[in-house]
Amino acid sequence: MRKLSVVIYTLLLSVPLPLAAQKPVYKDASQSVEIRTRDLIQRMTLEEKVGQLLCPLGWEMYERKGNTVTVSQKFKDIVANKHIGMLWATLRADPWTQKTIANGLNPQLSAEAANALQKYVIENTRLGIPVFLAEEAPHGHMAIGTTVFPTGIGQASTWNPALLQKMSATVAKEVRQQGAHISYGPVLDLSRDPRWSRVEESYGEDPVLTGTLAAAIVRGLGSGNLSDPFATIPTLKHFVAYGIPEGGHNGSAASVGERELREYFLPPFQSAVAAGAKSVMAAYNSVDGIPCSSNKFLLTDILRKEWSFNGFTVSDLGSIEGIKGSHRVAKDHKQAAILAIEAGLDADLGGNAYVRLIEAVKQGEVQENSIDQAVSRILALKFEMGLFEKPFVDVKTAKKEVKTESNIALSRQVARESIVLLENKNNILPLRKDVKIAIVGPNADNVYNMLGDYTAPQPDGAVTTVRQAISARLPKAQVSYVKGCAIRDTTNSDIPAAVTAARQSDIIVAVVGGSSARDFKTEYISTGAAVASDKSVSDMESGEGFDRSTLDLLGRQMELLKALKQTGKPLVVIYIQGRPLNMNWAATQADALLCAWYPGQEGGHAIADVLFGDYNPAGKMPLSVPRSVGQIPVHYNRKSSLDHRYVEEAATPLYAFGYGKSYSDFEYKDLKIQKENTDYHVSFTLTNTGKYDGDEVPQLYIRNQYASVSQPVQQLKHFERIHLKTGESKTVSFVLTAGDFSVINTQMKKVLEPGSSFKIRVGSASDDIRLQQDLEI
Repeated sequence: MRKLSVVIYTLLLSVPLPLAAQKPVYKDASQSVEIRTRDLIQRMTLEEKVGQLLCPLGWEMYERKGNTVTVSQKFKDIVANKHIGMLWATLRADPWTQKTIANGLNPQLSAEAANALQKYVIENTRLGIPVFLAEEAPHGHMAIGTTVFPTGIGQASTWNPALLQKMSATVAKEVRQQGAHISYGPVLDLSRDPRWSRVEESYGEDPVLTGTLAAAIVRGLGSGNLSDPFATIPTLKHFVAYGIPEGGHNGSAASVGERELREYFLPPFQSAVAAGAKSVMAAYNSVDGIPCSSNKFLLTDILRKEWSFNGFTVSDLGSIEGIKGSHRVAKDHKQAAILAIEAGLDADLGGNAYVRLIEAVKQGEVQENSIDQAVSRILALKFEMGLFEKPFVDVKTAKKEVKTESNIALSRQVARESIVLLENKNNILPLRKDVKIAIVGPNADNVYNMLGDYTAPQPDGAVTTVRQAISARLPKAQVSYVKGCAIRDTTNSDIPAAVTAARQSDIIVAVVGGSSARDFKTEYISTGAAVASDKSVSDMESGEGFDRSTLDLLGRQMELLKALKQTGKPLVVIYIQGRPLNMNWAATQADALLCAWYPGQEGGHAIADVLFGDYNPAGKMPLSVPRSVGQIPVHYNRKSSLDHRYVEEAATPLYAFGYGKSYSDFEYKDLKIQKENTDYHVSFTLTNTGKYDGDEVPQLYIRNQYASVSQPVQQLKHFERIHLKTGESKTVSFVLTAGDFSVINTQMKKVLEPGSSFKIRVGSASDDIRLQQDLEI
């Protein structure tokens, strides 16, 4: 009897237990990501797989009553019916979402909301798969109570990768502390048309500057070990050639060939992917007639096969439906979904097209392994990030460690380094602190005009304006303020009062420019882009959806500036703007001219630091500033020289790429080029010959004198922001490799052609070359 019992027991051990009685392999943290991912996919139904590819709008998924946050019925329904794997903009607040400081989430409530959403989905789904929360984070997390940094074009003006890596690590930490995982940004579109509404989000016109900064930002956001509690998954935007739309219209087709794609528009994304980026967003536009959201050449052949990208791709908001609606290359949304998934687009942001993939698979129109492949890319990152083991965040940490004093100080430093000094006649700057100052202009004391698009509502006191910062430094009797006029509204003005205040002052500080400040009266389409119309109430003239046909100052701003000039008082003009607006008049008539872009919450302090000499400006233009729209495109690395002029004006830009003044002067000398193996070491001596300590950004350009295909007149290859005390010298070195000298040949291959001849050029700007030497390869 005993022997029989042993036999029966042994047989029972050899029989597999029911699946529910075993610990699933995918929940075993000791297993590899690959094994866990494969095990989980094998357990999923088709509906559950497709659900992981869906990323609905998130701000409707919670309910706030007082200081209590719970999941909404809509979230419960969408989890039950669609098995969603991601949410987008759950913590976002702005006029489009109708989330305000009153009904939105502060950092503590954001963490509570994120925890509540995770808890519900884990406990109320068959497999308990945590959701990804994706958030906008181009210049700070777009949520209430977070740190707001300068917008992308301002960040690029710092020419400081190390600083931007530190900034992005700070942003990532704030995103993760509130329970989110994916940070949308950086925006790597090259801006060659300033009429385009999203120039402010970009890093300018150059692939090397953009790519170098992008790699640093990606490293800061979390390209390393995703199990790091503060690492996010950066999503690169917008793949590809989105910043050169026809007519400057946001989302319009890009007229660009494959060689130009490979020379200019793809390299920034490649640099970011090489730095570890795990997510890429397809752009709304088409390239050579193929929508980017269904472009297999871009999404699979280049991104995955050539670059070995192993993350996941995602549509822009509703762009899969746009394959049918905007581009008209699909007869319905099901066909659009098939085109997108087969091209290599993994996730559907905010749309309903990918729901149709269930039907498409069952009807044999698409293979289920195409779904499995997309799902595996998303699930693998959830495992890599450790969400199955640690889906929740510490609410107390979010309350005390988001927007710390050190984060605010960092925002101020990024803003200081982003300011570009364009003119300083007779060294009027820095200002003395014993003068009477008239502060004038629509952007002198407007909180939201400091911040740019993709910014959450700000509590009182969170943002410092130029007026506030100057007033805090001087006695009350020395400062007067009159707005003078609005950005667009011609009925809201008081120019005579501004002139009176100017006449009673020693110095005028006029703050003009543009606005990307959204309001609750502006209409928005489903993608969140604004509808620009003559009925728009706000002064918004930049930001997504606000494309321009001119670059002139709007409203009565030019009238204001000219009236101030007539007083005869020294005039300092500051442009706060999202695109390079027309600065022709100010360039010649103002005594000093600064470009501050949208400098963020500490922008007022940063500008005051520069005005009074507490900080020596060193920002450099990341794009060429046109004299008029008739010059566009006017980027510096064109393929034919501007050796003639237009009938009406010069062909050269008003301010060249890389341009920016300082309160100090810098001397370049002793250029040397030495070959070491296959590399060339370029060195020179940089000396601060001025009376102020300060930064300089030496830039190395090369000009290919002869190649099998047409080459740019010059191309930036290296740069470095260097701090020197007055009188101090430093030997600056750059290394040129074969890749720097290579071209995209007639076979679309990047090669170093034998017998090449180059001119090595070093200087302070693309049009301010101080040293040059010929080099034969």
